[in-house]
Amino acid sequence: MGRVEGKVVFITGAARGQGRSHAIRLAQEGADIIGVDICADIATNSYGMATREDLDETVRLVEKEGRRMIASVADVRDPQALKDAVAAGVSALGRLDSVVAQAGICPMGTDDPEAFLDAVTVDLNGVINAVQAAMPHLSKGASIVATGSLAGLVQGSTDNPDNGAGGLGYSWAKRAVASFVHDLSIVLGPKGMRANAVHPTNCNTDMLNSDIMYKIFRPDLDKPTRDDALVAFPAMTNMGVPYVEPQDISDMVLFLLSDESRYVTGMQMRVDAGAYTLRRPQAPAF
Repeated sequence: MGRVEGKVVFITGAARGQGRSHAIRLAQEGADIIGVDICADIATNSYGMATREDLDETVRLVEKEGRRMIASVADVRDPQALKDAVAAGVSALGRLDSVVAQAGICPMGTDDPEAFLDAVTVDLNGVINAVQAAMPHLSKGASIVATGSLAGLVQGSTDNPDNGAGGLGYSWAKRAVASFVHDLSIVLGPKGMRANAVHPTNCNTDMLNSDIMYKIFRPDLDKPTRDDALVAFPAMTNMGVPYVEPQDISDMVLFLLSDESRYVTGMQMRVDAGAYTLRRPQAPAF
């Protein structure tokens, strides 16, 4: 216990899913949380987004762990809204030590070009906006973690043309997140700050448990259910599991924010049950 004791962490997409899991896990280890979520739907995204009630529940769960959370409704595409949320959180909690840029969408199943743009502006611009909002408050020892995806590291997943414009936007954004974190770590290193990315495979959240995902995994069926899709989900891993849990990602985030990883930076940390190595075998050495 206490691996991030006394630290304050800014988390985007904190209302549910991985973001909520991160907030709770970090609170269990002694952190206070500044959290934001859009708490509204995005038109091109076929599954419903989190609500204000979801965000309030995250606050309740953090407080249940004996920690504080300052929560705001804010769209990561709005730089000023994030700056205001961070400023309010720092004013209440006194400091900021780390960032988890987690908010993301995957608007697949449509050829609407807006879906491509929505995926990019949430999944990439939202990461950059979160880092920019936090940067004036960070100092030596700070750690930044951005959520990427296996889809950003391998071809033929969400970028498959059959998945539509939003699927391509998701893959493009997640590839860019990996590149952004790599280069961000270079400029932060001399300041004693770190940046890393976490890349999950299928994760057991609302994004995966949605009708559009069921259809993508079971295109042979007109209206596949979750039970139908569960048969196909393990194809994304090399360990026979259909998905990882949000808590599995949270454990990696906790490590990257703790002093245990004080010299770990610029890394692409895959929590993917072997999915990447299955698709990207090591080239032979000559």
